[in-house]
Amino acid sequence: MKMKFNFLGGADMVGRMAMTMEGDGKTMLMEYGVSPTKPPEYPLPVPGKIDHMFLTHSHLDHCGMVPAVCGKQNCELFTTPLSAEISELMMYDSLKIAKAEGYPIPYTQQDIERTMKHVVPLAFEDTIELGNIDVTLHSAGHVPGASMFEFKADSSTLYTGDIHTEDQKLVLGARSRDCKNLFIEGTYGGRNHPPKEDTINAFIAKIDEVIDRGGIVIIPCFAVGRTQEIMLLLKNLGYEMWVDGMGRSVTNLFLDYPEYIRNAKSLKAAKRTFNEIRNNASRKKAVEGQIIVTTGGMLDGGPVLTYLRTLKDNPKNAILLVGYQAEDTNGRMLMEQGCINLDGEVVKVACEVQKFDFSAHAGHDQIVQFIRECDPENVVIMHSETRELFLPDLEDYNVILPEPNVPFELDI
Repeated sequence: MKMKFNFLGGADMVGRMAMTMEGDGKTMLMEYGVSPTKPPEYPLPVPGKIDHMFLTHSHLDHCGMVPAVCGKQNCELFTTPLSAEISELMMYDSLKIAKAEGYPIPYTQQDIERTMKHVVPLAFEDTIELGNIDVTLHSAGHVPGASMFEFKADSSTLYTGDIHTEDQKLVLGARSRDCKNLFIEGTYGGRNHPPKEDTINAFIAKIDEVIDRGGIVIIPCFAVGRTQEIMLLLKNLGYEMWVDGMGRSVTNLFLDYPEYIRNAKSLKAAKRTFNEIRNNASRKKAVEGQIIVTTGGMLDGGPVLTYLRTLKDNPKNAILLVGYQAEDTNGRMLMEQGCINLDGEVVKVACEVQKFDFSAHAGHDQIVQFIRECDPENVVIMHSETRELFLPDLEDYNVILPEPNVPFELDI
């Protein structure tokens, strides 16, 4: 069976993922995300009617624009129940930010409500029949609930979404699947992660050093996945630790769906070792503690800015960055220039600043290894600004580097 694929976003860049699949008498949409820049960047408009939609996971660059399709077209949305619930949190938060910042609002609260009514919740290894195509979900190892979608017709086509092949404390890594066509993310094209244990040891040593000198450690974290991974790493340190922001709600959702996390007992233990911040009174207590784990991960919003107002001028304190810092974000400015935009004014930060690689994406060599284990005929590399760096390692495969709005066909 022939199928036509077209990327509406996320082909040659990290962010705003969106891809249509046309064949077997229907049009399907893989993801519809937003790049959470200032202002947000959206994928190209969806051309016409969508019959079915698939969501790999709940990060905004994959789920952020879903209500603009599902809510307005009333099409089914296939995803895990955990990804659906966290995406709902993210969508409402996006609406709130758009209103607060004066950005265009691409969908309404009613669109979100309609989207949630059209969710078809699926567990890993569940298979659904859509005409002549069988669709199976597999774990992507990226964050809890994150899925790869396998489409089987005459042959097998695997769409990975974001993947990590290495086991994390929160989730086990993705496992390869034999397939003819492999659509795979290439976020870390040309870059490998340092050995994980080295990163963890350096991170904990830095925390000990900062606290020994009388400083406070601020760890800005993404709410989905990174907050919980860091809590698991720190749970046995014995310090006075606080957690703030949407990460608290996401942790509770993870515990509501223990089948999607590696060790629910361990995450519950981590949750107990952190004081949860729910109001300004507890925020005042937190800045007299030792460690604060808080959203937002790129320092562009969320409670982290409240803490930086109080803590930024003390060189004994440290800001430990544990996630990707996109261009034009406070986090990137802090890394490159030692300052941030706070309340419309660029201010110097006296704290120590250090970045640690806790990525939930596979590195270059891990992606190449995954491709070889899947042994496809065709490899489509997406979600990457450095895709061409894979080519020397993939000479045995037909590698496709799709461009936005340039359709191509494959037999599936």
